[in-house]
Order: sequence, then C-alpha cells, then structure tokens
Amino acid sequence: MKYLLSLFLFSFFGFICFNRQGIQNNNSKTEDWISLFNGKDLKEWDIKIAGRPLNENYLNTFQVENGMLRIVYDAYENFDDKYGHIYYKRPFSYYKLRFDYRFIGEQTLGGEAWNVRNSGIMVHSQSAASNTFKQHFPVSIEVQLLGGLSNGKKRNTANLCSPGTAVERFGKIDYNHCINSSSKTYDGDQWVNVEVIVMGEEYIAHLIEKDTVLRYEHPQIGGAFISKTRNGEDWESMGVTNKDDWIKKEGQLLSEGYIAVQAESHPIDFKNIELLNLCGCMDSKASNYKTYFVKSDNKTCIYN
Repeated sequence: MKYLLSLFLFSFFGFICFNRQGIQNNNSKTEDWISLFNGKDLKEWDIKIAGRPLNENYLNTFQVENGMLRIVYDAYENFDDKYGHIYYKRPFSYYKLRFDYRFIGEQTLGGEAWNVRNSGIMVHSQSAASNTFKQHFPVSIEVQLLGGLSNGKKRNTANLCSPGTAVERFGKIDYNHCINSSSKTYDGDQWVNVEVIVMGEEYIAHLIEKDTVLRYEHPQIGGAFISKTRNGEDWESMGVTNKDDWIKKEGQLLSEGYIAVQAESHPIDFKNIELLNLCGCMDSKASNYKTYFVKSDNKTCIYN
C-alpha cells in the first residue's frame, strides 16, 4: 500500500512539474507585444514642437480620437515651420515596432512642397528634452512615410532619411540624406502597415505589409545634419544651436534611442502602435525568459 501511495504521489507531483515546465516553455515562446499608445490619451509621451516649450501641444496638433493618434492642423492659419514630434517616454535598443498609418485631407498652408503627404517615425532618436528650442528634427534615424500623389508617378514609402546621422550600406558609409525603399506607391487615404526591426547598432530593416523594403547597417552620428557639402550651415538652418556637440561625435554608433512620431504639415493618422522588446532575460530558468530575445539583460530576470 505504501508503495502504491508513493508511486501515486510521485506520478502526481511529477505530472504537475511537467505541466508547469510545459507552461513555462509555451510562455517563453509567446511574443509579448506592448502598446505604446493606449488610444485614450498622451500621458506616456513627450511633445516638442519647434519654437515652442517642451510638452506644449501647440494648437492641439497631437490629438486622440477613436483610438487613433492624429496629427491635426485645423487650428493653424499657417504652418510657419512648426515641425513637431511626439516621443515615447523611454528609449529602446533591440526591438520590433509595428503600426498603421494613413494620410488624410490637404496639407496645411505654409508647409513645404516636399512635405505634401510626408511624415515619419523616428528611431534611435535623441530625447524630446534634449532638442534645442527651435530644432526642426531630432538627430535620429527616420523611417520616412510618403503617400502617393495620385499622378501615376512612383513614390516609395518606408524610406530612410537621416537628420544628423548616417548609415552603412554595401560595406561603406552612405551619407545620402534620404534613401528610397523598394515599396510600391500608396495613393489615397488607405491604411498602410509598417514594421521596423531595430537591432541596436547592428542593423535596421523596414517592412511594408510584411515585405522587407529596405535594410542598412551601423546607424551612427553623421557629422552633418543634411549634407557635408553645406559646410555645417545645415545645422543652423534646421534650428540646431549646439552643432559642435554633435559634430565631435561623428562616427559614434547609435545603439539605442527614443521613438518619435512626426508632425510635418500634412494631416496623418496612426493606430496600433506596438513594440516587441528583443532585449531581456535570457536565462531559461527565469519565469520571464523569452526564446526570441537577442540581447541579454539578465538584471531583469525573475525567479519564482
């Protein structure tokens, strides 16, 4: 009888342990995407608009409506170089970012011709607080979003633009300010799905509707804001008053930074802004271990 009882208890607890291990293994493979935008308010974000104080939502440019983050210019009489960005509260290094966007309506009066149906998401960005007062764009890597002009001409989206930065392609540094992706053109007000894979200082990839349309390596401080042919004058023209601080960092690799949504004179909507952190606990004994982590941060490990 004792033998049977012992065998039963061994089998019972062995079953429990096995299932717990099975649950842990299953959880370790489940992707924990987090919503950066809660669809209700902007409490998790910082706002910086050129020529306006930090966190002043000038003329209610950034709005929340029906679960969308909206860039709106209804109260503007003239754009007047009020380039704006709204920054998520914390930086990231290794991650996947996905979201949907659509252009709507007409460009605001006073916006540049090249900003018609033009916006972007900045990654590896400086913080909102570190922008100088009149700075147009943060030093960052921009995933440029363009809408078609319904004129039959190709206009790629999810391109790369590099305010104050540079990247490496085909084994050498590419200082071109903007580099086109291989995407198709999206006319009208249709929603477009974008994913950005950011692997620290290693590489960044842009995907449209799950297809990779651009990839580059080693994002870094570029030494010029737009082009080295402008002899440094491009920093001042973009409202950057601390250019020497950036120039002396030329070649410094960007391993992390903030995520920012751009306001560039054309109304645009964003929704489903989600992030999958690829940096975390890589100890398989921890309860928060994930098989998809690629960068170790074992100080975050949790042991039950």
